[in-house]
Amino acid sequence: MRVLTWNIQWGRGCDGRVDLGRIAREIRRIADADVICLQEVAVNCPGLAGSAGEDDVGLLRDAFPAYESFYGVATDLPGARGGRSLFGNLILTRLPVLQVFRHLLPWPSDPAVSSMQRMCVEAVVETAFGPLRVLTTHLEYYSALQRMAQVEALRSIHRDGHAHARFPRSDSETDSPFAVLARGESAVLCGDLNFRPGDREHARLGAPFEGDTPRLVDAWEFLHGGMPHPDTTGVHDPARPEKRYCCDFVFAAENLAPRIVALRADQATDASDHQPLVLELAD
Repeated sequence: MRVLTWNIQWGRGCDGRVDLGRIAREIRRIADADVICLQEVAVNCPGLAGSAGEDDVGLLRDAFPAYESFYGVATDLPGARGGRSLFGNLILTRLPVLQVFRHLLPWPSDPAVSSMQRMCVEAVVETAFGPLRVLTTHLEYYSALQRMAQVEALRSIHRDGHAHARFPRSDSETDSPFAVLARGESAVLCGDLNFRPGDREHARLGAPFEGDTPRLVDAWEFLHGGMPHPDTTGVHDPARPEKRYCCDFVFAAENLAPRIVALRADQATDASDHQPLVLELAD
């Protein structure tokens, strides 16, 4: 099973050109992914650099007709040309999907810096080894206060999801909104987390839980120990040639870690200002 995660910068490449077709072609080149997790996916946002207000969700849905798509809106604002301007995260998958959750993340006031609402999309997919929670998110860039609050929220989401899997609620109500479906004791959490290896947010996200909740482990560190993480931004960006670093990650629940076969960063593509990561899990 392969999971690809990528901050696509609304389809804007390092050449300044927005091209969602190029994004789709690069995804296919990089991996035959079962689950595709994308951040910075825009709809009707002509104010973004290079954008003509493309419907990224519609274009990507059309580019992957064999996949179901699940969009999570972080910001929903009046469009400059009418309609609504949407910005968020997208999961595309060809695996059967049991449940989908769209979690708004905390946004405490921090007036000294710019910031925006953030969210996390969770899809519970059927795999060869059972139900798996796949979560993708894009954490706050400017505000360390907000970013840490969002890390704490992700920990709570993981803890609660695991508890629902271990101790399902009553199925005494049979109407569809009350349906009890598998949640999955294991999870993959991926995306642009806007911290670096060794930062306190990184340490906190991977900290142990009380009780039986499996901690979230950095998949790169699980495989490679102290080997430096690959750079995931600034690799090809001419605007930031001196700022190459890692801020994109894949974390996995500790009970899933033995299935981790590989994690790689594609360093060749310049179709975004970030590099994609591909996680491979054994069946």
